[in-house]
Amino acid sequence: MRPLLTLSLAILVCLSTACAPERNRVVVLGMIHSGHTTSEVYSLDVLRGAIREIEPDYVLTEIPPDRFADATAQFQASGEITEARVKRFPEYVDVLFPLTREMDFEIIACAGWTQAMADDRRAKLKRWETTRADETSEVNEAQANAEAAMAREGDPEDPLFIHTPRYDELVRRALEPYNRLFNDDLGAGGWDTINQAHYDLIAAALDEHTGEGATVLITFGAWHKHWFLDQLRKRDDIEIVDPRVYFRD
Repeated sequence: MRPLLTLSLAILVCLSTACAPERNRVVVLGMIHSGHTTSEVYSLDVLRGAIREIEPDYVLTEIPPDRFADATAQFQASGEITEARVKRFPEYVDVLFPLTREMDFEIIACAGWTQAMADDRRAKLKRWETTRADETSEVNEAQANAEAAMAREGDPEDPLFIHTPRYDELVRRALEPYNRLFNDDLGAGGWDTINQAHYDLIAAALDEHTGEGATVLITFGAWHKHWFLDQLRKRDDIEIVDPRVYFRD
């Protein structure tokens, strides 16, 4: 009787283990946009190699959902993307979309950006250079000081520096006055507000594919990275992977 009981328990353990959802692996890569076309340490080739090594199942991108269909159709028709918002990101037009020809992953559009929001933000910031000059000066000084600290402490284009807690700390310092002084008045274009809009789409994609044991790559501008990581660390259904392992020789 005891051997039969032991066997039954073993089978139950195996079945419960097999049915248990697997945590997804999440890699957050900070992009430097046009900098990829000129940087030697974080070139398009370097980025391409990292994505190949990561082997993602899903790539959550800084592409607005309402621009994604046109960009995809253009790429499939001619191999080129002319959609204005997507075209400005070489990491997508020169790396990610072409990699779909040799790799099997799904691109998911997760940017909360809209043209109306961007136009409104640009107009307000331009107007505040005069009407809120002291606050604008504080914002600009904080960003300049943080960028100077980045240049002193490392190469701000080096992925081994970009993907460190120190880099994220300097970005937080750079954007604190901007967020504190302007977020609410910028509306949809405020720093916290737009990042929340981005993250809502990221979270929706993660929720849809939770428990698959998949590899999920998130590619947004490097200054967004810390904001997302703060939210991602609250989830218990994912494992956050240090991106630096994909950039070491």
